Amino acid sequence: MLNFLLLQTSQNIAEGSVSVGDAIKPEGLTNVLYHLFLNGGPGMIPVVFLSVVALLIFLERIIVISHARKLDPLLLTRLREYILAGHIESAFNLCHSENTPCSRMIEKGISNLGRSIEEVSAIIKNAGNMEISKLEKGLPVLASVVGGAPMLGILATVLALIQAFYEMANSEKMIDMPLLATFVYQALVTTVAGLIVGIVAYFAYNILVASVERVIFHLEAATCDFLEILNEPAH
Repeated sequence: MLNFLLLQTSQNIAEGSVSVGDAIKPEGLTNVLYHLFLNGGPGMIPVVFLSVVALLIFLERIIVISHARKLDPLLLTRLREYILAGHIESAFNLCHSENTPCSRMIEKGISNLGRSIEEVSAIIKNAGNMEISKLEKGLPVLASVVGGAPMLGILATVLALIQAFYEMANSEKMIDMPLLATFVYQALVTTVAGLIVGIVAYFAYNILVASVERVIFHLEAATCDFLEILNEPAH
């Protein structure tokens, strides 16, 4: 089908009915992709569904993680001034107004001031683990798409080939080459679609994992800085 579309386009260009610019417009590419989807068979439905799921997870997570990485550079400086001056409530309100994973983590520590440094450190680390688990929400599903989409594509390919050979085995006539070519084409389309979705999802997953790791680094650094503030003598 794709070869037919390309051949038809080439003929139209040669005849002058379609210009080269018109042939490479996005509408032409959309038309080709639409025909590929239609001719891919039922196996394209779960592959396309997984691609939509992966895209939604990536966009939602990248927004959440980008927000989590936002940190007022003066936050710890202002917290240090408040805590050393004994203005604990002001420090708590400052963290509450920031509403980021880092500020919520430190807020837990401030709400437990008066306990030992070890206890406060453990409370902050537990809060940090909860924030990290929130950031990693959806990543297991995206990882499943990485492996699941190619497997579904291959499954659809095998089923299409089985159907092709079944039709050949039960046909009393000579082998219908156009029919066989149709089944093979359908099988190849689903395989390629599954591989494309899996590869794109793989890169998206790695981008999100790397972004979460950068946030974890910032959380650990902020925890160390906050504990150092608690160890300083009050004014």
